[in-house]
Amino acid sequence: MSFDEKRLWELLPTIVRLRDGEGADSSKNALRALVEVIAGQVAVLEEDLAQLYDDQFVETCAEWVAPYIGDLVGYRTLYGLTDRIGSPRAEVANTIAYRRRKGTASMLEQLARDVTGWDARVVEYFRLLATTQYMNHVRSNGGWAGLRDGAALARIGTPFDEACRTADVRRIGRRRGRFNIPNVGLHVFRIRDVPLTGSPAAKLVPGDPTDRRYLFSPLGHDMPLYNGAVAEERITHIAERENVPLPISRRELWDDLGAFYPASLAVRFGGVALPASAVAASDLSDAGGGWAYSAADRVLVDPALGRLSLPPSLVVDGHAVPMEDPTVDFHYGFTADLGGGTYPRLATLSDDLTPVIPVVPPGTISGAIAALPGSGVVEVRGNGRYEETLSLTAPPGARIELRAADGSRPAVLLGGELVIDLADDAEVTLNGLLLAGARLRVPAGSGRGTLRLRHCTLVPGLALNGDGTPRQPGAPSLVVESDTVSVQIDHSILGGLLADPDASVAIASSLVDATDPSLVAYAAPDGAASGGELTVVASTLIGKVNARVLRLVSNSILHARLSEGDPWARPVDAERRQEGCVRFSYVPPGSRTPRRHRCVPSAPADALRVQPQFTSERYGAPGYGQLSDRAASEIRTGADDESEMGAFHDLFNPQRETNLNVRLEEYLRFGLEAGVFHAS
Repeated sequence: MSFDEKRLWELLPTIVRLRDGEGADSSKNALRALVEVIAGQVAVLEEDLAQLYDDQFVETCAEWVAPYIGDLVGYRTLYGLTDRIGSPRAEVANTIAYRRRKGTASMLEQLARDVTGWDARVVEYFRLLATTQYMNHVRSNGGWAGLRDGAALARIGTPFDEACRTADVRRIGRRRGRFNIPNVGLHVFRIRDVPLTGSPAAKLVPGDPTDRRYLFSPLGHDMPLYNGAVAEERITHIAERENVPLPISRRELWDDLGAFYPASLAVRFGGVALPASAVAASDLSDAGGGWAYSAADRVLVDPALGRLSLPPSLVVDGHAVPMEDPTVDFHYGFTADLGGGTYPRLATLSDDLTPVIPVVPPGTISGAIAALPGSGVVEVRGNGRYEETLSLTAPPGARIELRAADGSRPAVLLGGELVIDLADDAEVTLNGLLLAGARLRVPAGSGRGTLRLRHCTLVPGLALNGDGTPRQPGAPSLVVESDTVSVQIDHSILGGLLADPDASVAIASSLVDATDPSLVAYAAPDGAASGGELTVVASTLIGKVNARVLRLVSNSILHARLSEGDPWARPVDAERRQEGCVRFSYVPPGSRTPRRHRCVPSAPADALRVQPQFTSERYGAPGYGQLSDRAASEIRTGADDESEMGAFHDLFNPQRETNLNVRLEEYLRFGLEAGVFHAS
């Protein structure tokens, strides 16, 4: 029963209520006022009692109560890196349900997804042990492999390996042994599949009408195609091939084209996707002076290299399909939201600039820039390819943003250098663009302006050869000749930087790649003298560095070395050592820097052991810039917050693995031992 003010007043005798309305003004309705005060306190008490009841359940309790309920069921707090564990309420609520499924393979996959955000596949290795056959209980895991099953042989060494092994007594917890009775392996997929739709295929030999060979990459280089992983919100079974992101093999595409086409990749003409009956998997690797096979009556796709071969003519449903200007839908692999892509970037776009001039084919970016009245936005929409020579001039006080629309990744192939001329107090921002073919240059006459690169890629080496190697190794991506310009680089990938000694450059969460550690990543415009003041935070620089001042280097990797006969005296050199600080970073031996704090290597004897090792140092590879599992722990967990050093610091991979190991201790069945393996 609720005792509000009206209810309490009505419980009083009528004569008392009447007399309360009589008398002098000072005492009139005094009792009614008292009842109102009492009713207010009763309401507070009732609300408190209701909250006490709600606090008995984690779904309805106050936020401060959730840890106490978790303590009752033995909940251990984790790093809040994913939506599922951003607040402990949801995980505490699921604790009992998880414990009822304790140790089951599907529950371990759900656990891995919840606490790390990575896709995962659990392998119970006792199922893959070779055994002596007992004839009353026939099992398939004999001590041999069927050489006639090519698909099974192709899966050897992957998380979907079905070949049997003899027992391995090494500890799985150290990622050494696997195949033993108590062993359970959690294979996590750190490289994600990134979709790209409606992208024009790059012609292998431009301008040759007789050549019908294309590449999926808009930059015209080989790259593996990934499947679009179908993640389950609620995991009820062991992950299958379609549930995790992996490169598509030729055999997979040949054996089951419908599993990948058109969901993961598609070929379009005039915006209409070809049916699966008109497409076939093939090996289009190099052979002699051409490719191994050429298309005859169907479109051939090589998913391992990202290549496409068109037949001379094609008829689909009685209609001839014009074999020219194909567009493709596909997925490529990458580790983080870095360098632009179809991932969300809405929070980084300027929403206070007008006008917004859209660019869609057959429109041109140069035409939209020319239409700007002063300040404004040029927004490129879609994933098209633009072959233009651009220039951009910002008048005094103007703010100009040249950007890709949210969810888009257009490729701009520059025919000549992109000159950005800034007047005093002008700002130019490039956001979400893939630029190749030429460098960006800020001329010497520019004023005191600001240039920002956000979520952009300026292809290291300016462009790529067909095999993915840089076309011009060591060529700078950005040259700042002005002594008054400030450059800010955030979540971007680019080649070397050359900046005037009086300019200032700030790099955050980015990867600067001179294409080789012995080439120049940062220096003055002459490529040798000291460049301007440099700030590097949570970034990876591959190449030599010579700066007037290293204002701050934090949680970063300076991967540089001197070549034989190198004219440079040091791989990393700061002209002024009394200013600035280098902290929690890798600095190569022999470098001259300001004072250091908790940097590696800490001793000459550790120099060889702790040097950085990457999954790949080639732009375009799925594991580009990712720290290898062989990298020293001082680098993989050496940042000030115990995350990894370098461009992928903000992924907090060590913390994600810590989350998983903490939960495995709680949810693994007694007698089992688990190991966490990086499938990508």
